[in-house]
Amino acid sequence: MRWDNPAERPGTAGNGALFAADAVTTRTFDAPGFRGITFHEVRARSIVNRVPGASRMPFEWTVNPYRGCSHACVYCFARKAHSRLDLDTGLGFDSQIVVKVNAPELLRDHLSSGRWHGAHLAMGTNVDCYQRAEGRYRLMPGILAALRDHANPFSILTKGTLILRDLELLRQASEVTDVGVCVSVGFVDDGLWRTLEPGTPSPLHRLDTVRALSGAGIGCDVLMAPVVPFLGDHPDQLRATVRAIAAAGATSVTPLVLHLRPGAREWYMHWLAGHHPHLVRRYERLYAEGPYAPRWYQRRVTRHVHELAAEFGIGPSYRDTDRGLPVRKDRRPPLDVPARPAPF
Repeated sequence: MRWDNPAERPGTAGNGALFAADAVTTRTFDAPGFRGITFHEVRARSIVNRVPGASRMPFEWTVNPYRGCSHACVYCFARKAHSRLDLDTGLGFDSQIVVKVNAPELLRDHLSSGRWHGAHLAMGTNVDCYQRAEGRYRLMPGILAALRDHANPFSILTKGTLILRDLELLRQASEVTDVGVCVSVGFVDDGLWRTLEPGTPSPLHRLDTVRALSGAGIGCDVLMAPVVPFLGDHPDQLRATVRAIAAAGATSVTPLVLHLRPGAREWYMHWLAGHHPHLVRRYERLYAEGPYAPRWYQRRVTRHVHELAAEFGIGPSYRDTDRGLPVRKDRRPPLDVPARPAPF
């Protein structure tokens, strides 16, 4: 391991947006899986964050122990938030990871406050709380223990298989409060995964995680996201993905078409030009009106996935606002809006 004090590193003093926080240290680890990644350890000032536009969301409050994500998903909408730290939204987002080392103690203090009334807390809504860094920093066991001890309802969305490390804590929490777990698997195409989500466990390993959670009595939904236009939306691809999700024992499947917000859009289009240049013009037309694909396209994909889900014996699900539990499939789903990054 090599570590440096950020105040002593050349060039960090000017990075005011990040190091105006109570920065502890900046580290790099010379170990497989961590090479090329820099970790900025900070003592955050808050950890529970209110979501903007919460009336349109299935949750109002979030907890995000990390910023930046080594999953390196090319399309990740959270990339723009890195610019607020004066960090790059491309490779910088993938390799400059902010770690809120005091997240568990902050959360426990917050849950103990008389001002907190036990609202549902969502995790993994901005960046993945079970990304690679969690294997070293181990913030989630303390977070889950705090939620369990206060019987506070919560949900987790992840692409990480590391969640299985905390299976016993999840089981304990589920005995005293409502716990929702959702794994994100947008496709099972191996080639697409290797180029589009290069830092994540493979889709099949994620589905093994769904299977293990379900086998342990923790109901697990699958967010089929993103459905990638012209690369992962062929009927045969959708069928293969939904079939695999059903075989893993998922409680439900909910599709979400790729959306390209500022920050993510530029990085994704750069990737597209390098890997699939013939699709650039088609994407420019499809996303000409903004970050979302046209409604007709979204509805077509959603309808097809719901039909396949019914065929394979699973159902679509949206999240209950208060409890993070599946609700009736005829309830109108909320628009997908990212959580506001929590202040340091």
